[in-house]
Amino acid sequence: MTTKKTNKKRDLIQLLASVLIIILINIIGNFAFKRIDLTSEKRFTLTSATKELVKNLDDVVYVKVYLEGDFPAGFKRLRNSTKEILDELRAISPDIEYEFINPSSDPDEKKRHEIYQQLTKQGLQYTNLEVKEGDGKSEKIIFPGAIFSYRGKEAPLQLLKSQMGASPEQMLNISEQQLEYEIANTIKKLSDESKPSIAFIEGHGELDETEVKDATRALSEYYDVKRIKIAEKLNSLKGISAIIIANPDSAFSEKDKFIIDQFIMRGGKVLWLINPVDAIMDSLSTNKMTFAIAKELNLDDQLFRYGIRINNNLVQDLQAAPIPVVTGYIGNQPQQKLFPWFYFPLLMPQSNHPIVNNLNALRVEFISSIDTVSAPGIKKTPLLHTSKYTKLLNAPVRISINSLREEPKAEQFNKSFQPVSYLLEGEFESAFTNRITPEVMESEDIKFKDKSQPTKMIVVGSGNIIKNSIQKSTGNVYPLGYDRFTGEIYSNKTFILNAMNYLCDDSGIIGARSKEFKLRLLDSERIKVERTFWQLLNTVLPVIIVLFAGIILFYIRKRKYS
Repeated sequence: MTTKKTNKKRDLIQLLASVLIIILINIIGNFAFKRIDLTSEKRFTLTSATKELVKNLDDVVYVKVYLEGDFPAGFKRLRNSTKEILDELRAISPDIEYEFINPSSDPDEKKRHEIYQQLTKQGLQYTNLEVKEGDGKSEKIIFPGAIFSYRGKEAPLQLLKSQMGASPEQMLNISEQQLEYEIANTIKKLSDESKPSIAFIEGHGELDETEVKDATRALSEYYDVKRIKIAEKLNSLKGISAIIIANPDSAFSEKDKFIIDQFIMRGGKVLWLINPVDAIMDSLSTNKMTFAIAKELNLDDQLFRYGIRINNNLVQDLQAAPIPVVTGYIGNQPQQKLFPWFYFPLLMPQSNHPIVNNLNALRVEFISSIDTVSAPGIKKTPLLHTSKYTKLLNAPVRISINSLREEPKAEQFNKSFQPVSYLLEGEFESAFTNRITPEVMESEDIKFKDKSQPTKMIVVGSGNIIKNSIQKSTGNVYPLGYDRFTGEIYSNKTFILNAMNYLCDDSGIIGARSKEFKLRLLDSERIKVERTFWQLLNTVLPVIIVLFAGIILFYIRKRKYS
């Protein structure tokens, strides 16, 4: 009897102690919050830039995620990953709120259609899913995207990314990798009170306003985009964070070069999009042949001093975008067929640099190769390459449309992986060091600098990379990267946005784009053979283990109290 009372008292003390410990842990947990990421690729660890961004929010960011409902496992994984990232952000800042919505939940078809139209109007794109139902298949519309709201402003975010040649599993994996960057970038876009100023340079035959309209529209979401004619005015670039030099066709004066040089020396950023060789496709529509000749831009010495040389050549690549060619006539109707035009390479980014990591292919026209030269203290990072099957043609080059009818000789395409774009970072030496008079050097108005602050620039051997197509009959502008012959949309616009964000973003948010998740795919052949074994192992074995443990415990207790 005494033993029973003692045991009861001991159990009661243990129970009270346990309750007290739990309460104590909860109290400590409220003050000392810590999350541990046990994944090998640190999938749930946010970058410090993202954390700082959400910590500094002044109001609630409300997120409506339209990825809810009954859909395949891959999309459920994307849905869960989105929720996990939002939970991580909310753990840092209570100003992150979200809800998941199924846009297809309404049984009324008309109302569903209205919801779909509204989401499309807000900037989300739908995806048609093929779903297996018994022996048949059906199509299902989902909107793998989200709408972010902040202080009366809204911004869409497409969660599902696409990449040419990638399997659905790879595209979903890429989408998961980009989640943190895409979400943080959307929040930054909404919460930035003031936009940095950037400018397209004019006055040297650069692409006009209409030719870069879609890029300007996209950049305007992040920047105050201007067009500036330097016109040898010293203060023409005052207050500008970055400039874009898009496909000039005439020479820069020494004074304009000097102003750009001193802009760089004071920390300004430059996106050089330069075609050193003049090749125009339009002339081939009236003539079967044309000549591409080197331009006199008067920029070679300046770029050389910064550590880069754009070669006076044209790249031919067997991995190329097609153009239509008339192959014959039926009656008086021309018959057209698409042929790959080797002067229009499709660049597949292979680097894991944040600017190009997991980017889809880029379509470029008449691009030139780039070499690096010695420039102490400058870090040079290649961003874009041609494919393994590349040929270089030094200017002047004869370009004939008839070459489409000839079978390419693979042995001639032996200049593999030619770099066509570089990122340069560091403290640049002025291109005008030891070239100016003592009066200019000592002028208080000019305040000449012979070495730059730490800054960045990106050089691409094609200005057409930023040029959108225009429908001649209506004047409508096609999206940048849209190929009107195939209907394909390439990643030119994303590249331009990433490049400018990298140049101008000092917060480091774009660093989240370099995250890489390992794709751990199941062996489909092994699944077919071993499906039953693994199903039994996962369902029956745990039951057997529990039963076995129960029997052992039963006998132990029986022996103890017998």
